[in-house]
Amino acid sequence: MAQYDIDDLKAKRLCHNCVFEHYLSVEIRVKGESLDCSYCNETAMAYRISKIAELIETAFNQHYMRTSDQPNSWQSMLLADRESKYEWDREGEPVVDAIMNAADMPEDAARDVQRILEDKHYDHESAKMGDETEFSSDSYYAEKGPSDQAWQEEWDSFEKSLKTEARFFSQTAAKLLASVFDGIDAMRTHDDRPLVVDVGPKTAFTSVYRARVFQSDEKLEEALCRPDLHLGGPTALLATAGRMNARGISVFYGANDPEVAIAEVRPPVGSQVAVARFEIIKPLRMLDLTALGAVSSKGSVFDPQFTGRLEREMFLRSLSKHMTRPIMPDDEAFEYLPTQAVADFLASETRLDGILFPSVQVAGNALNIVLFHKAARVLAIDLPLGTEISANTGFMGEDGWEIDYSVIEEVLPPVEIVVDQKETKPPLFMPLIREAAEQYDSDGREPALSVVLDSVKVHKIRSVRFEAGEFGVTRHRFEKRDPPY
Repeated sequence: MAQYDIDDLKAKRLCHNCVFEHYLSVEIRVKGESLDCSYCNETAMAYRISKIAELIETAFNQHYMRTSDQPNSWQSMLLADRESKYEWDREGEPVVDAIMNAADMPEDAARDVQRILEDKHYDHESAKMGDETEFSSDSYYAEKGPSDQAWQEEWDSFEKSLKTEARFFSQTAAKLLASVFDGIDAMRTHDDRPLVVDVGPKTAFTSVYRARVFQSDEKLEEALCRPDLHLGGPTALLATAGRMNARGISVFYGANDPEVAIAEVRPPVGSQVAVARFEIIKPLRMLDLTALGAVSSKGSVFDPQFTGRLEREMFLRSLSKHMTRPIMPDDEAFEYLPTQAVADFLASETRLDGILFPSVQVAGNALNIVLFHKAARVLAIDLPLGTEISANTGFMGEDGWEIDYSVIEEVLPPVEIVVDQKETKPPLFMPLIREAAEQYDSDGREPALSVVLDSVKVHKIRSVRFEAGEFGVTRHRFEKRDPPY
């Protein structure tokens, strides 16, 4: 095309009223000039078509790819097969249609943009060879998905740093996690579910089940007497390392179903498992990993920040799998380090109280919950001062030992206090011990959970059932021969 024709095209003007792609239309209206539009003949805020072409080219470089004008090897094989009914169609859409649909602009404006860009990318040698160049009139374009390769490489570096370099003070880890979870509470899924959900009173998630394995009656009886102490989160001295906590960091692991809670503790055959339901008595905010796997947002290909958001969202969808993948017992010490670091970061650097995540042990809609240390305190059960508690696991009947789990609370009889009517001050012997004990509390956390005493049940594990996929193993035997070369 003659240069003067291209210059004439570049001088054309497109107003914001002719562009229906929201982001681009707003940009033209805010940053453009008041000009006569070459396409609707109205005076409005407008850009030169040369500027529109620059924006289209930038957007296409980031979000579109020119498709091949030849079938690949597999498609060629199908085409060569006389019995195949396969017909090859080039992927994508014609370049003018792609430009028109991306910017939601008039077709004649899109064609002018295409001509400007075709002229810019014209190559004489390619034309002699018959090779197609960018934005040529017969080219096709298709949207390309984002790539989270950079994020994945940073995550690999993060895991390596934790395992082999700096475990407790890692600038690499802190920087990555801050960028990954920045603004997470404002993000949503493609079906408009939030990534951060509320649990507790007046929500859909008001209680959680927790299980603990016992291999001796003595320890079980202690737990039945005080389930608030022995079925809640362990003390720091007893807190072992888990998927979401390091050793010594006491958190509360639970599940949305008692059967799931039992499966998660992996009890051996012959053991006893105590399960209790805990009411969530205060509002808590949780990161929902099931929603994280479907995170998505709407945006414009003309927004320079949109590519970065798409790449981050793609990584977040994979992060859900990183944090919930099954780990073999022998590998837990190392492989739990990244998820422990994530949980520590969320517990200390955000306003989140815990994480909801899919069960590794049970398929379907089974959910696990971990409440960070700050939200893991269980409210002490109300016992009168001086109460003595005992528990039994059964009794010897006529036919032998009969299972019967029971708890007995023995309370002191009420004490009648006689007060001298002439005495103006309370007597010194009034029992103030309990009140003093309640006022002294070394644990400053506000209780977030309350055990439901009549929900406590004991399960005796008689067998364990596995669901497994069965795969055959093929075996081949070949005569060994020396290669011909």
